Amino acid sequence: MTSSPALDPGRLAKLREALLAASYTADGCLDLLGPTGYAALARSEAVPALRATRGGSSLETLVRLFLLQQPVPYAAAAAALPVEDCLMDGWLTRDGESVRATVDVRPYANEVAGLPSADAWVVSDLGCAVGGAGGIASGETARGVARKDLVLGVGGASTTLANLAVRRPVRAALDLGSGSGVQALHAARHAQRVTATDLNPRALHFTRLTLALSGFENVEVAEGSLFEPVADRTFDLIVSNPPFVISPGSRFVYRDGGMAGDDLCRNLVRGAAAHLEPGGYCHLLANWQHVKGEDWHDRLAGWVAGTGLDAWVVQREVQDVAQYAELWLRDGGDHRGPGPDYQARYDEWLDTFEAAGVEGIGFGWITLRAGGAARPTVRIEEWPHPVEQPLGPHIESWFARQDFLRAHDDAALLAARYVLADEVVQEQVGPPGAEDPEHVILRHNRGMRRATKVDTVGAGFVGVCDGTLTAGEIVDAIAHLLGEDRVVLRDRVPESLRLLTEQGFVEPVL
Repeated sequence: MTSSPALDPGRLAKLREALLAASYTADGCLDLLGPTGYAALARSEAVPALRATRGGSSLETLVRLFLLQQPVPYAAAAAALPVEDCLMDGWLTRDGESVRATVDVRPYANEVAGLPSADAWVVSDLGCAVGGAGGIASGETARGVARKDLVLGVGGASTTLANLAVRRPVRAALDLGSGSGVQALHAARHAQRVTATDLNPRALHFTRLTLALSGFENVEVAEGSLFEPVADRTFDLIVSNPPFVISPGSRFVYRDGGMAGDDLCRNLVRGAAAHLEPGGYCHLLANWQHVKGEDWHDRLAGWVAGTGLDAWVVQREVQDVAQYAELWLRDGGDHRGPGPDYQARYDEWLDTFEAAGVEGIGFGWITLRAGGAARPTVRIEEWPHPVEQPLGPHIESWFARQDFLRAHDDAALLAARYVLADEVVQEQVGPPGAEDPEHVILRHNRGMRRATKVDTVGAGFVGVCDGTLTAGEIVDAIAHLLGEDRVVLRDRVPESLRLLTEQGFVEPVL
């Protein structure tokens, strides 16, 4: 394993105290750099942050050292943190009268729905976090570390997954493919015990560093691929930001799964059922192939079929094969190399896709739940629109509504009471001055932020949905007002009521 900082609990505690004393936290850095400097850093532009850190305070020194990866005077470092301990354990290296960080130590707001935000730090390789000032170097080695072994820090994918997870007190959680430990960091706040696994032993060491520096002791690590390290163990929560890139090889452990096509993600889905406790959730990010002559919905449904799990799959975007290849060739630094080498690698990607009949690559999230139903609910949809984060509470509510709908036939639906969900608004569409609108649109400003068209009956129904009357009583009243046959209307309403409930516009009173 390539060298990385030593893990000494006592000295890590002293380092954490120094970081907190200097306000080297997510809020502290935002206050120092300001919105402009912070946003520029996320674009790997360091100049605004360098300008904001010229004062020499302990916080400014730490930002320059760990975020901007600049050398700082030994004396300044000694005033900000236990510098000799950091040199001894390999967090810093000394060059004359200056010291330089050997790793990226990034302040992180460890937020879990229902709990106050907590200060944490994510440890990763230099230049491997979003906003890393140096950027990942090209070639097969980066700053003395083999590219295949690099450990990435906080990125858009990791924060997306953290926001998707259902957060409730649980006994055991699994972070499969932990990397620098971002998911384990969140899970450690609401799980009694967290197990973090990874194929890369270096990543497991970084996970230990992240969790120990952030003050957690309830995390164990295990080396191996997919579910192999946890054998027959079961968990209440499984989260995975796996190496889901569909590539022609396995050059980089952090991104390439080393299996043909999208088999790695399929195997994760297929294997989850054996490792989930009853009622447990599994959340993962994934890529999947769009194959010529095959409906991608059917492909994903095939992954879930026979597992006994409820599933909600959301496709967020689709890239054509050329876009996809270019994205990951840039990630590998191949665009910086000689032209013929870049073209050869590009050809290799396109040849692989062509041979498999792949026309595009989908990206999205998959949520699985061990609901125990004889006929599990499987929803596969495309939703490229903005959503509210964190989405975890809304995902949990969605699965609860599926249980309700599964347990209620049409008569039972009409016998139940409902309330209008928070922040649902009605929009009327039609020519200006018209007496009646052409369309009535219900728009939900929470969760998935859906919109749906309803008729006069639907608009009237949600308008009086306050939990006082049953749905059937409301329908009868609407039938009387409109002069319609109540029996006919009662037969027609359950279909739309199921849709409004499933999408969260109305919520059953349980």
